[in-house]
Amino acid sequence: GNSTMDCQFYTAEDMKVLANKFGDRETILVAERESCVIGWGVIKRYSPRLGYRVCCEISIYFSLGETGKGYGSILQTALLHKVEEFCYHHVVAKIIACNQGSIEFHKRFGFEVVGVQKEIGFFKGRWHDMVIMQLVLSHILPYCPEL
Repeated sequence: GNSTMDCQFYTAEDMKVLANKFGDRETILVAERESCVIGWGVIKRYSPRLGYRVCCEISIYFSLGETGKGYGSILQTALLHKVEEFCYHHVVAKIIACNQGSIEFHKRFGFEVVGVQKEIGFFKGRWHDMVIMQLVLSHILPYCPEL
């Protein structure tokens, strides 16, 4: 799609395979309308290295024509509740620089831009930059007993 460096489309079966690969403290949430998938969001560990156990990456995607209707806010809120449930202190979002709508969307949830990776991806015949955003959940302690 236009919002991801992954240039293929996924079927429901592909998404099931992806979900089955998730580990502890990782998940996928699906947004449906009238029994049709219109979007999905993912929480995955930032890195398998122990020191990064307090950090996750969050991604949210919606079908063309389904943005701007409030579904994204509902899904993002649910994802951030899961982030807290999983005891993540630091949340990273990576967004293609040309996707200003998504950057502004994340800012509304408290994310801030912390950097840009120049020409990190190439698709549709051109280079793309990646905006790195973060959200630090200060109320989540850096250590949770279940980690």
